[in-house]
Amino acid sequence: MKPLDDQQQAARDWFEALRTRICDEFEAIEREAGSDASFEYIPWDRTDEDGTPGGGGVRGQMAGKIFEKVGVNVSTVGGRFSKEFAAQIPGAEEDPSFFATGISLVAHMANPHVPAVHMNTRFLTTRRRWFGGGADLNPAIPTQEDTDAFHARLRAACAAHDPTFYPRFSKWAEEYFWLPHRNRARGVGGIFYDRLEGHFDQHFAFTRDVGEAFLDIFPKIVRRRMDTPFTDAEMDELLEFRGRYVEFNLLYDRGTLFGLKTGGNIDAILMSLPPLAKWR
Repeated sequence: MKPLDDQQQAARDWFEALRTRICDEFEAIEREAGSDASFEYIPWDRTDEDGTPGGGGVRGQMAGKIFEKVGVNVSTVGGRFSKEFAAQIPGAEEDPSFFATGISLVAHMANPHVPAVHMNTRFLTTRRRWFGGGADLNPAIPTQEDTDAFHARLRAACAAHDPTFYPRFSKWAEEYFWLPHRNRARGVGGIFYDRLEGHFDQHFAFTRDVGEAFLDIFPKIVRRRMDTPFTDAEMDELLEFRGRYVEFNLLYDRGTLFGLKTGGNIDAILMSLPPLAKWR
């Protein structure tokens, strides 16, 4: 993999620092619940199609009392896209060289009243450069208070940069996190954005604020709900909801496809899948 330039290094450093802060906060929640669960960090390396080193990443995973399964992954990879995949990526049509760095997080919670969550932000380089990402809340048993708080925090992060961001990106999330075969949304939404390019400093600042917003609001929601009593019927509801989450990630998720098409670590790619799910 080629040496990183200043922009690529700055993005990588941010994603890795955010990973550490998120994992520390999630472990703190486990301690508050009387659990000694901690993240296990598993590094992995990627080899490009021609056999040369292609970067790698670190898979962070924890199984605890509150977080039944949570993965917080960072990766920095580079090389050349396959000819078929390059045709689908902006700026790679003629030159398939690429660089990508980012953070990806999925948390499946033990209590059905605590929503699952997804967050991902990334920086990609071909002949073009852009940021993308987002965050969305996925409750098996939706609570309006939590939904409103999650959206309000993301709305504030967007508003600090561009008044059009939240209307655009929340709408994009509604469209993206949709299961056509079930004609329903995966969760209660959030924001989704992609291909923010041309103004590195501004878009990097926005991407950092998305990470800060997530780190601020999601632990608050977890702490508010993690001691809520639940029934066997509500647990069944959670497991059936997870089945729909699995369907989306395996059938439609761009990140899953990107990881598989670029030779990523299979365990890191599929860390988004819950430990248990059920279908009728």
